[in-house]
Amino acid sequence: MNSGGLRSLGLWDRYLTLWIFTAMAAGVALGYLFPWLADAIGSLTVGTTNIPIAIGLILMMYSPLAKVRYGEMPKVFKSKRLIVLSLVLNWVLCPLLMLVLAVVFLRDAPDYMAGIIMIGLARCIAMVLVWNDLAGGSNEYAAGLVAVNAVFQIAFYGPMAWLFLSVLAPMLGAPGMSIEVSAWQIAQSVLIYLGIPLAAGALTRFIGVRRFGEEGDSARVLPKTSKITPVALLFTIVIMFSMKGDMIASLPLDVLRIAVPLVVYFVVTFFVSAWLARLAGADYERMASVAFTATGNNFELTIAVAAATFGLASGQAFAAVVGPLIEVPALILLVNAALRLKKRWYES
Repeated sequence: MNSGGLRSLGLWDRYLTLWIFTAMAAGVALGYLFPWLADAIGSLTVGTTNIPIAIGLILMMYSPLAKVRYGEMPKVFKSKRLIVLSLVLNWVLCPLLMLVLAVVFLRDAPDYMAGIIMIGLARCIAMVLVWNDLAGGSNEYAAGLVAVNAVFQIAFYGPMAWLFLSVLAPMLGAPGMSIEVSAWQIAQSVLIYLGIPLAAGALTRFIGVRRFGEEGDSARVLPKTSKITPVALLFTIVIMFSMKGDMIASLPLDVLRIAVPLVVYFVVTFFVSAWLARLAGADYERMASVAFTATGNNFELTIAVAAATFGLASGQAFAAVVGPLIEVPALILLVNAALRLKKRWYES
């Protein structure tokens, strides 16, 4: 992990996977034992944005974005080969892979299938920064790729959702669906989950470097901001899983059916992306950034679009809600896998 990051929290580093799985179990238990809790948390919603989850995600992303050396950001875009690779992965290969997996595993459950396809189209602009940071990836590169994906998401999510659900899915023998997505709806997600923490992180970095210098900021400011991430991450996981504890208990087979294509997607996408990035000449830090950026998905956007288009009680929204419950354990295991790849590919 990054020397200025979570390394100072030795106990957190050492038992990272245990803490996250404990938070997941605690959330499920709370939701199951106190069914009113989900309604109470759900009532704290403005539009399609749940305030506690939004606060958790923003605080969670603040620390990685406060570590970014913004003066070096232009260097990120000089590596055109990796930028092109990332765009092809995010906007061609990954959505197509999710489409195929959704049709193969959920053809007889078209609502769930559509939700999974929509997940594949929503490229991650939030938690990917945390997974990348935990794996010791390049914060600058991850921030740059996320920014590019955010722009592409505003421009292409709506047209691609129509193309995949109305044209490509029927071509594979699955039922087609029509969908309308406004650019403003997508822009709201980008502004909330990327714009706020990016502005806060950049301001913290600017003030810290100006007051203490580059080394002083790394020694005095970053260790303090880094302590926010683990607390915010565990808080967000407990909240997410507590809201869906009853769902996991009452519809376990449905959750499992939705989980299967997602798990296959996460594993295949991560290792293929990592291999292609290494093949393209990336060092470990940039390889991790490319791999995690391709693997993660924007579930907040998917849930918002599915709820607005098909209804909050729809199968599409259900699949979108199950998504992050699968992504969290899958991605934390892939963080460990990335660190193993580092030893095998770059340190052996």
